[in-house]
Amino acid sequence: MNVQIHAKDVSLQANTRAHIEAAIEAFKRYSLDITTVNVNLRSEKKGVSVEFDIHIAHAQPVVINQSDEDLDTAIDLAIERATKALRRLHDRIVSHKAASIKDMEVVVEE
Repeated sequence: MNVQIHAKDVSLQANTRAHIEAAIEAFKRYSLDITTVNVNLRSEKKGVSVEFDIHIAHAQPVVINQSDEDLDTAIDLAIERATKALRRLHDRIVSHKAASIKDMEVVVEE
């Protein structure tokens, strides 16, 4: 998995970077084939904007945009939304792999 963290007009502290990287490592628990995660932090007129761009093999990319006045709050909200989106995608993939009607056993009563 390729991880890139970019900060534009925002000072990115070591503990904030470690927090983002730990959250990205937690994304692995959904057993999705995540190829690339791009994190963009930008300063705006009213606070900070955080964007997670998560590329998954054989699926559409998941893009999360979150703005807030506080950097840590924006990051936490974006991580929460990304986790929710990945969990939904994982559940959708798992439910499609469930046994179909054709695979079920037929019980014949005599």
